[in-house]
Amino acid sequence: MNKGRWKIADTVLYTGTLYTARDQAHKRLVETIRAGKNPPIDLAEAVIYYAGPTPSPVKNMIGACGPTTSSRMDVFTPILLEHGLRAMVGKGARSEEVRKAIKKYGAVYFLTIAGAGAYLSTKIKSARVVAYKDLGAEAIYRLEVEDFPLIVGIDARGKSIY
Repeated sequence: MNKGRWKIADTVLYTGTLYTARDQAHKRLVETIRAGKNPPIDLAEAVIYYAGPTPSPVKNMIGACGPTTSSRMDVFTPILLEHGLRAMVGKGARSEEVRKAIKKYGAVYFLTIAGAGAYLSTKIKSARVVAYKDLGAEAIYRLEVEDFPLIVGIDARGKSIY
């Protein structure tokens, strides 16, 4: 993923791996880092998607999988960026502290379509829990996606669409 070439409002059809993580998974990731341990996923290789998939209907790979409000993760984001995270996907504006951290670490924040979880789930080719299974929908899932629609919300230079 070449984060430095994108500018705010650029659109991307992403094919690759996304890791879902919401509030409780973020809390555990940060607690793990603060305890001096390695997180269960390689942050430098991860694109974290702020989502919690719904249970899968029998015929589908996964249930609806739309973005959650990103600002809820703002308290955790700077430390994850400091420890290697370089890309996030969600919805909504981010705090000034997060925008500055994105710029400092050369990361990127993508937006995806809010209210379209059923549509977004059609872009998911495989899904499996890789950490924190006890959290249910808030567990960390590894998703393999194809042509997943993204918009650059904050680019690596710290410029924000908001």
